[in-house]
Amino acid sequence: MPEPFKYTKELIKLFTASENILLISHINPDGDAIGSQLALWHYLKEKGKQVTMMTPNYLQEFLKWMQGSDQINIFIRNRSKCMTIINSADLIVMLDFNHSNRLGEAENAVVSSNAKKVIIDHHTDPSDFADLLISDTSVCSTAEIVYRIVTYMNVSPYRNSKFAEAVYVGIITDTGKFDHGTYSGDTFRIVADLLDTGIDRSLINDLIYNNFTAERMKLMGYALHEKMVILPEYKTAYIALSVDELKSFRHTKGDTEGFVNLPLSINGIVFSVLFIEKEGFVKLSLRSKGNFPSNEFASRFFNGGGHVNASGGEFYDSLENTISYFLKILGENYAAMNNSV
Repeated sequence: MPEPFKYTKELIKLFTASENILLISHINPDGDAIGSQLALWHYLKEKGKQVTMMTPNYLQEFLKWMQGSDQINIFIRNRSKCMTIINSADLIVMLDFNHSNRLGEAENAVVSSNAKKVIIDHHTDPSDFADLLISDTSVCSTAEIVYRIVTYMNVSPYRNSKFAEAVYVGIITDTGKFDHGTYSGDTFRIVADLLDTGIDRSLINDLIYNNFTAERMKLMGYALHEKMVILPEYKTAYIALSVDELKSFRHTKGDTEGFVNLPLSINGIVFSVLFIEKEGFVKLSLRSKGNFPSNEFASRFFNGGGHVNASGGEFYDSLENTISYFLKILGENYAAMNNSV
């Protein structure tokens, strides 16, 4: 059993001793956050545990079809109810993040709670704010860790289609359908086991990747044709979208998902950045090829982090100033950060 899973026995004791379990994922939850959360929820519910789910803010539209997603409490939608849930929990399990600021508005309530706290995650550089940390940076997703934990707790693979569906979503979204990430042969063996439960791979892929509006497709065309900037001297491309541009295409949450990956299909491009203007700040998504450390770039300059080839960050300034700053630091740091590509 891999090193992180030696802690599963301690996790089992916590589950056994707990009357009210809260599962919470990070702000702006992605497919891995929701997939790992739902997977663990399905398992614990089937075992008769009292378990509740929460996210700091809203799910992206392309994830709302998942079985059980309608049972997730949204903190910013009903703060009073969510505060009651947090205060009633005697065990809080945090999935797919390892820094408390990823809890958004729920941070203070969760951190100050008297409940036992567990982190299940696969990102680097965890902070120390939980009683139990189960972490493995060598796997592609938190969903893969949840699968292994549940298999261990269940003494054998857990044959449940809802569980399998959620784990599958977590794995394929955090690897971009295996275009990036630290997946291994074991990951594919897990996927094979998930498919053997009877989940409909084609339908799931359609619901995640082929379930957008016509306006989203037009926005993608606009982003590529009008907004993509290529910097061949840095093997870099970026796309920046303003609030007004997003509004003109009737943007909804999740519409720009995957846009950052598109420039990486250009010959010679190893680094791609997507800038999305928000109210008061700019959100960045960063992707790379090979050994170019997008996570180091994000953490050093944009208050972010993530994986080597997939990370995110933010910058509290105007979109114009953010891009100017990006171009400056890219020019100053590209050669050193690209020396292993």
